[in-house]
Amino acid sequence: MKNTFSKTLLGSALALALPATTALANGSDIERVIVKFKDGSGPSIQSLVRSSGGRIERDLSANHGAFAISIPQHALRGLENNPNVEYVEEDVRRQLLSTEQVPYGIPMVQADQLSDSMAGNRTVCIIDSGYEAIHEDLSANNVLGTNDSGTGNWYEDQNGHGTHVAGTIAGIANTVGVVGVMPNTNVNLHIVKVFNADGWGYSSSLVAALDVCEANGANVINMSLGGSRASRTEENAFTNAYGRGVLSIAAAGNDGNTRHSYPASYDAVMSVAAIDETKTIASFSQQTDQVEIAAPGVGVVSSVPTGTGLSTTFTANGTGYESAAMEGAPQGTVTSSLADCGLGDSACVGASGQICLIERGVISFAEKVQACEAGGGIGAVIFNNEPGMLYGTMGEVATSIPSIGISQADGQALVGSGANATVSIAADNYAPFDGTSMATPHVAGVAALVWSHHTACAAGEVRNALNVTAEDLGAAGRDNAYGNGLVQALAAHEYLLANPCTGDNGGGDNGGGDNSCKGGPRKCG
Repeated sequence: MKNTFSKTLLGSALALALPATTALANGSDIERVIVKFKDGSGPSIQSLVRSSGGRIERDLSANHGAFAISIPQHALRGLENNPNVEYVEEDVRRQLLSTEQVPYGIPMVQADQLSDSMAGNRTVCIIDSGYEAIHEDLSANNVLGTNDSGTGNWYEDQNGHGTHVAGTIAGIANTVGVVGVMPNTNVNLHIVKVFNADGWGYSSSLVAALDVCEANGANVINMSLGGSRASRTEENAFTNAYGRGVLSIAAAGNDGNTRHSYPASYDAVMSVAAIDETKTIASFSQQTDQVEIAAPGVGVVSSVPTGTGLSTTFTANGTGYESAAMEGAPQGTVTSSLADCGLGDSACVGASGQICLIERGVISFAEKVQACEAGGGIGAVIFNNEPGMLYGTMGEVATSIPSIGISQADGQALVGSGANATVSIAADNYAPFDGTSMATPHVAGVAALVWSHHTACAAGEVRNALNVTAEDLGAAGRDNAYGNGLVQALAAHEYLLANPCTGDNGGGDNGGGDNSCKGGPRKCG
């Protein structure tokens, strides 16, 4: 808006006639203002506005003695100086103060630096436990799906895993919840539900799901799943699909060892490792010569079936702190002073009626909470013993008090403070998850995002671009922990601009796919 009047109160001035016009113009010469008039002057001001070519946008006369109007700029000065007007001020804009969260992984993989406006030319197939189609952050997506035998409806998710994965790929920018790698409802999703609430299936089910993905036009397949034994039938299926132009991406595994996981460790599949907010490899992420690329997989916040997540609030002496509910902790709100309970490896004597502040270590989170309860504590705050947020679980242990995790720095700062604190846990539609399962959709989303700008590329060319532009982490060059490094959307896009695709999927000995970026001591490119 052009600044033809003060954005503070203007007051009344000398009377000048308003120039008459016959119509409200459309364009930048129109101002929207609030006119506060003197008692009894409403009808005359209303008439004057209309005769000047203006329009009453909102009548506030009954309670506030004012009109919100749109009026041509040339008529505004006379209105400001009218003796029946107390003041004229800009009808300033108000907008939703969004509670939408941008998970740390989205900028980390540069997804926020590359438009997804072209993503409608790509289809991502998610083979998982389903997709809650009614979810507030997923319902407006372009999504179809297929049920596997015995798993139920694809548009429902009794496990929660698939809905979380989908949110990382395509959580919608709609002022609530989170945003995904492609947040503007452009990408096409196809859901193949192969897992029930128990979260397991067979390699034959995965092969059949791959066929369904291909039949529904998938360019990229996300598989946040795996197992320790290879299957020749499965390997051949992924090799052949890659040769036909499908890019399959899978989780490297969560056992924290050097054992291969499949399908991630087939040459035709990209294997994804998990890193945390500090770009450090997750302790659970498997490290093998097949790990190809890394992405955020620790404390990743995304969508879960409605009401199955937990939101937390933690304040101490009026200051709010980042916190995360312990998975399996009961809901509730408690307020009291903080009691220092050390490592919480025995009953916290003196914590009666207080909130226990406990350091991570020695015993399980559930046992720490039980020690708090044994001392009469009404809530538990467990802080990390290493940098970063603490995300934990009660496992199968039933506890009766709300329990949360906080960072090492925040916990150490509160030790000895005796601060008055509030811990609150409530049902939510979002939750933080750990796993290479959470890292995988970052890569799948970025692959589709980059590919949408370079549709002439073959799957192998997109794969190569992701690998050669990955941010090198850990030991110099490719290594078994991070692979080629952290996936980078904008860098891969710029690489393909400088190195246009030929449509050749690459050579290699895996049936038409380029596996030169997997294994070996060097960084691809």
